[in-house]
Amino acid sequence: MITGRCLCGAVEYRSPGPALFSVVCHCRDCQRASGSSGVPVLGVPRSSFTCLGPARQSRTAGGSGQMAVRNFCGQCGSMLFGTPEAAPEMVTIYAGSLDDPEAFKPTDALFVAHRPAWARLSVPLVEHEGLPAGPRVVQS
Repeated sequence: MITGRCLCGAVEYRSPGPALFSVVCHCRDCQRASGSSGVPVLGVPRSSFTCLGPARQSRTAGGSGQMAVRNFCGQCGSMLFGTPEAAPEMVTIYAGSLDDPEAFKPTDALFVAHRPAWARLSVPLVEHEGLPAGPRVVQS
């Protein structure tokens, strides 16, 4: 079971898992949304995802041309999960909101051309200049 919540506990979520993918996205949108070098994110099927509490949304145009929808707590502002219009079948969970941070096991780094030099991780990841071809991985 994948579970998480915001900083103040007003919004919680859960998904039976397992994660479809686990990546660190360094696109400029994720950098600006998080105020950091990127967003560690894992994907789960939307059909089995449950949100408990009053999540609010921000919507911006994503790289696909469709809306990137970020869900956050209206009380404390914690970023929780994404519901990207480009991938309506999935939810992208922001790893910082996980109850068990060890559940996040990244395999890939996306948009590494935008990653600051100081943001390299010590774990070996497959690196991509943008979105990889093959199995669907969607930026949050």
